[in-house]
Amino acid sequence: MRYDVKAVLTGQGTVSLKVDANSEEEVRQQIAAQGGMVLSIRRSFSSWSLNKRSTRFPLVQFSQELLSLLTAGLSLVESIETLADKEHDSGIRKIIQELLSQLYEGVTFSQALEDHPQIFPALYIATIRASERTGDLPEALTRFVNYQTQMELVRKKLIGASIYPVLLLTVGLLVSLFLLVFVVPKFSAIYDDIGSDLPWLSVLLIKWGQFVHERGWELAGIAILLISIIAYTVTRPAFWAHLMQYLWRIPAIGEHMRVYQLARFYKTLGMLLRGGIPITKALEMVSGLLQSHFRPRVEAAATLIREGNTISSAMEMEGLTTAVGNRMLRVGERTGMMGDMMERIGNFHDEEIARWVEWTTKLIEPLLMAVIGIVIGGIIILMYLPIFELAGSVN
Repeated sequence: MRYDVKAVLTGQGTVSLKVDANSEEEVRQQIAAQGGMVLSIRRSFSSWSLNKRSTRFPLVQFSQELLSLLTAGLSLVESIETLADKEHDSGIRKIIQELLSQLYEGVTFSQALEDHPQIFPALYIATIRASERTGDLPEALTRFVNYQTQMELVRKKLIGASIYPVLLLTVGLLVSLFLLVFVVPKFSAIYDDIGSDLPWLSVLLIKWGQFVHERGWELAGIAILLISIIAYTVTRPAFWAHLMQYLWRIPAIGEHMRVYQLARFYKTLGMLLRGGIPITKALEMVSGLLQSHFRPRVEAAATLIREGNTISSAMEMEGLTTAVGNRMLRVGERTGMMGDMMERIGNFHDEEIARWVEWTTKLIEPLLMAVIGIVIGGIIILMYLPIFELAGSVN
């Protein structure tokens, strides 16, 4: 179980820690072993198992710090020892100490990483294993950190571009619901006597207000039930799988999704090739990163390459490249710098996706504003039409 601990540590002062232990006494022993004194202990209700906690292991940060220590001249064992000593999170420190104990036993770094597949992905382990053959671990870590940084940058761009449209749509929906649920019922109570002389849209809106006023609690229960069903459905992997299949069928969206997948494919493949991993082995490892309908094509491309076909022709025959990417692959085959060329293909497609996302966002934002304005404005006009009708009849 996990405990939230406030303690005083030598040289650090008062700190807050999360400690995994079987009892409070074991927590006190762990803090005392670090030369500290416990101030308070509270059991954490968000207790995580080691497997769940591994999902938040800071792999990029770990790699960056390890790279800095190796570059400074420390050996691998000394670097891991330093990282274990500086780590405050007991779960992360436990993982690093397990790696360290295996290194003490003479196990290679890649073999130690293999014992934690839920933390260290196969791509990371393969990169480290390849570097052990060449003796250039810092270069391998540099490639992985750069790769992860570029992938994270693309993901952040996509998320950042979608924030404003989603926020705009959410605010518009909330305003419309507020008008329909709280404002329209009050107006409908005023217009009961003149409802038959109104335009049919106004009558429909007023009847909706009367329905909300009379059956408000039942409507609220139905709304909560629908929201719960939608929330449950959205969290299911099957929902996203079907949604992705539907989006792939839309030509304008599906083609750009394909290019995005190919950008990830070539960036990862390029990193592995630069690390000295054979192309067929690299293809097997990369196929897991792609959508399911891409994987048979990757396997077929690997088979063609084993049969003696060039990489560019195998990729072209299986539809795993674009016109630009295929030409760049041919250049890479002539120069012998296939790894560098594949990373350039990935960067080229990333820039293409970024331009498309920027253009789409600029188009969607004014369209959303126009639609939301028409909906909200239409509701307000329909609410005030009876007033205009009443003023006309008085005149």
